[in-house]
Amino acid sequence: MSTNVTDEQIQKLAATAKPYSLVQLRWGPDRHQDGAEAIEREHQRRMVSLRADGVIAILCPVISDSVAGVMIMNVPIEAAREIMAADPCVQARMMTCDVLPCLSFPGDTLPG
Repeated sequence: MSTNVTDEQIQKLAATAKPYSLVQLRWGPDRHQDGAEAIEREHQRRMVSLRADGVIAILCPVISDSVAGVMIMNVPIEAAREIMAADPCVQARMMTCDVLPCLSFPGDTLPG
């Protein structure tokens, strides 16, 4: 770490924190069922649509045999849980889902 940060800077940033929902999708027991490719395509279509609508602020598919993806949703935790419970891959048990409350800072972005 080369940047020195003061206590005042930390407090100023902390004051801007807003609640979000952090979602982790893990590959489930029925990942390789018949029709899995079509189910996953509908999952992908839904995730991209939620991103386009601003419900998903950050969408990160994960290249792993255990974790399928993570995202930060711009909705309260109960709404995030309802949205994810309706996901085609979650319903088909191709993925499991954990939704956690988190805080982040509006305006944070991924580098281009």
